[in-house]
Amino acid sequence: MGGTGLRIGIIGAGSAVFSMKIVSDLCKFPSLSDSHVVLMDVDRTRVENVLVLAKELTKYFNAKLKFSIVETIKNAVEGSDFVINTALAGGHGYLDLVRSIGEKHGYYRGIDAQNFNFVSDYLNLTNWNQLTLFLKIARTIEKYAPNAWYLQAANPVMEGTTLVSTQTGIKMVGFCHGHHAVEAIAKFLGVSEYEWQVGGVNHGIWLTKFRTKDGKDLYKEVEKALQKTRYEEFKPSNPFDDQLSPVAWEMYKLYGLFPIGDTVRNSTWKYHRDLQTKIKWYGAPWGGADSEIGWKWYVEELSRVVGVIDMFAKMVREGAKINELKTGTQIDDYLKEILSEKISGEQHVPFINSVVSKVPGRFVVNVLNKGKIKNLEDDVAVEICATVCGEKFEYEETHIPERVVNWYLKPRILLAKQAIDAFLNKDVRLIADILERDPRTKSTEQVEKLIAELYTVVRQEAEKIEQQE
Repeated sequence: MGGTGLRIGIIGAGSAVFSMKIVSDLCKFPSLSDSHVVLMDVDRTRVENVLVLAKELTKYFNAKLKFSIVETIKNAVEGSDFVINTALAGGHGYLDLVRSIGEKHGYYRGIDAQNFNFVSDYLNLTNWNQLTLFLKIARTIEKYAPNAWYLQAANPVMEGTTLVSTQTGIKMVGFCHGHHAVEAIAKFLGVSEYEWQVGGVNHGIWLTKFRTKDGKDLYKEVEKALQKTRYEEFKPSNPFDDQLSPVAWEMYKLYGLFPIGDTVRNSTWKYHRDLQTKIKWYGAPWGGADSEIGWKWYVEELSRVVGVIDMFAKMVREGAKINELKTGTQIDDYLKEILSEKISGEQHVPFINSVVSKVPGRFVVNVLNKGKIKNLEDDVAVEICATVCGEKFEYEETHIPERVVNWYLKPRILLAKQAIDAFLNKDVRLIADILERDPRTKSTEQVEKLIAELYTVVRQEAEKIEQQE
């Protein structure tokens, strides 16, 4: 693998915000700036808009990136050195459908809402279509690009990384940006320079090291802050502003480590029973990102961004320069970010650079455990810190207290393995067994009626992905 002429396939490239961050980052690494980026998405209009903006962004940075749009997974994979998957099979329409069927049968926020798994686009019980897509991409890589790296960006990263890594022999790593939430804690404490480490599983990571550059334990400052914290004073700026929410402090008090990023959302039913409960713990008026109100806010914002991207692409086609685009909204901040010299914060391109150029870089990676975190099973993906240089990974020693391991990580891992087992065997009896232990279940008849309706849809959508080229 050389430092020039890389071929990078992006599946789900119609996700404009993510794709533009990737393109922007590629422009900022001289060793990667002449790569060929292959864009693939089932939504032709959206991927064509991304192409227009990506070309303009490349001109802005005077990079040499080349682009092409392809129709099939095979075309995106064949000949690639790296394949990035950010696709959401079925889109938000599928998420809404399976959630609505679950709620019809008495399962508030859908059956995928389970202890330690409440993130609304992190389906693991009804996402046979998404898991089918993950395996389809991985097996296509095995056949047509066996030396390529598969970078998993689409949710569920934990189940996806576990599934692909245990069912195929390809090189893969999963990425998530949730660890950046450490910055919110540091800012709250008034600390600008610090050392940190996180560990656990995706959307279940914990602050395992937090200290000043000279070795002072910053958890002592966290304890001081805890004594002064007044839950009633918490006012989130948006539904995703939860790193310092009451639930985060409660989880810290219970488990002994601070939950980081989406881990705060992945708590227990104590914090998620209904809308009022969510509002109590995640703050008014939304009750967090995963309430019916918070998620509606997110989907509307997402739709608005898609509309703005369409408008931007039209303006560029008509001759506007990318640095002239303005909306008067927060989207302008996003544009400013991708036009700056600063790296986006997504790990994919810096990882590619470390692999290709052999420049050491520190990353938070999702990989099979294989003893990296003690007392957890080897064949499940964990999320830990590692230094990458070439294709060599040096994993940081990660110590997680028994309470976090036994009371949080092991139950979450069990759910992931059960979900994968049910998917691989297409056995709805296993799903029924999970639901029989669900606090929302009132009778076996309820479970049977739900499965009859819901898994007809789940099977059909999985079959569509299987038949997709």
